[in-house]
Amino acid sequence: MTAGLHDPSSTRGTGPRLLGPAEVRRLAERLGVRPTKQRGQNFVIDANTVRRIVRASGVGADDVVLEVGPGLGSLTLALLEVAARVVAVEVDPVLAGALPATITAYAPDRADRVEVVEADALRVTDLPGPAPTALVANLPYNVSVPVLLHLMELLPSLRHGLVMVQAEVADRLAAAPGSRTYGVPSVKAAWYADVRRAGSVSRSVFWPAPNVDSGLVAWTHRDPPAVDVGRAEVFAVVDAAFAQRRKTLRSTLRQLAGSAEAAEAALAHAGVDPMVRGEALGVTAFARVAEGLALGRARVRTEGTAT
Repeated sequence: MTAGLHDPSSTRGTGPRLLGPAEVRRLAERLGVRPTKQRGQNFVIDANTVRRIVRASGVGADDVVLEVGPGLGSLTLALLEVAARVVAVEVDPVLAGALPATITAYAPDRADRVEVVEADALRVTDLPGPAPTALVANLPYNVSVPVLLHLMELLPSLRHGLVMVQAEVADRLAAAPGSRTYGVPSVKAAWYADVRRAGSVSRSVFWPAPNVDSGLVAWTHRDPPAVDVGRAEVFAVVDAAFAQRRKTLRSTLRQLAGSAEAAEAALAHAGVDPMVRGEALGVTAFARVAEGLALGRARVRTEGTAT
């Protein structure tokens, strides 16, 4: 048994016992772990918070859950109360190595439902076992959006999920067209899912306490807009549209389209006023603009071949 953990037999048959402030600090001390800002390590020390996260995620008995950054295991143990299986991706080798022993000690009846993968979630290309159906994670603030988008693209089996991120990032991810916080993360997340705010989390439930509050973002998978271009083409339009927020789409898309006239033709294809800004468009409109650009390029190639 790993030192610092209680006797596993004391919880046998009772379900997982969750980590509180004393257990988290004791585990960290035993492992010689000092949370680092570089990896965005802020460990949840409140059992009620992790249970709330699991409830809000909608995870059920049939779900295979992907958890990113399990840390010392607070959220992992709460997920094991309801999920069929948890695949935990942890980049820190010390934390990844210690998690199986923590699960064995605190949830002995469910230790076989967890698989720990030591890897950087931004660089994961596949996962062991059954395809995950849900993503539930306390994402590091500095890479939360790239990690979320990467996993949504990599794993089409994901049907729903909930992530805890910095409050401002949560606002951006869930923002609607026309709002002050609407931008690139909002549109790109909407390509994969219906996204909504699912609550706030006080900084006081973390150790160490971060300098900002956190927000919960829930999402449900949906198919991308039905257009004749792919994600990369649409995302290129989104990036260009928000590169200069104060400028009109006719102006911001000029370089990508090749000319202001080509940009205007693509916007006309999408039924979009060339004088509006990117913040006015939803993901479907952006997809239609990307389709219009592709049609314009094809037309130019055809005319060039004909001459």
